[in-house]
Amino acid sequence: MHRVMIVSDTHRREGNLAQALFDEGPIDMLIHLGDFEGNQDIIEEMANCKTIMVPGNNDFDSHMPSEKEITIAGKKILLTHGHYYYVSLDLQTLKEECRARDIDIVMFGHTHRPVIIKEKDLTLINPGSISYPRQESRKCTYIMMEFENFEKNCEIHFTIKEL
Repeated sequence: MHRVMIVSDTHRREGNLAQALFDEGPIDMLIHLGDFEGNQDIIEEMANCKTIMVPGNNDFDSHMPSEKEITIAGKKILLTHGHYYYVSLDLQTLKEECRARDIDIVMFGHTHRPVIIKEKDLTLINPGSISYPRQESRKCTYIMMEFENFEKNCEIHFTIKEL
């Protein structure tokens, strides 16, 4: 079983990320969806595995591409912070962009609210914030993604985890 931790919006507070990494044990990959505020090297070192990051609206001096397309388990995945798609208002613009680009899964942050939405042709994933939650429970969250094979089309499971 392969395990990928998905986080967003650490905002220079990596203590909860360290706790989540400790709690989960070894992972195969860390995906960070922005607002790391210059601490990407610290986060990569903490993760101690392959780390993929996209910058958020608070990553002013980042020279990283604003979004990335990757493939995991045969699925085309878009990684974005989400602010360019107005995700704080609604998810319509993001959904339209993903469908136009034949995206299977989109992972985004920015709202500080965890979401797993499975539609027939698109899955939307937001891990919430591991540092500054905004949902009703006010619990810091991240998402664990689990699947059998990196290359082949297989079932992918997403679980929202609370600290």
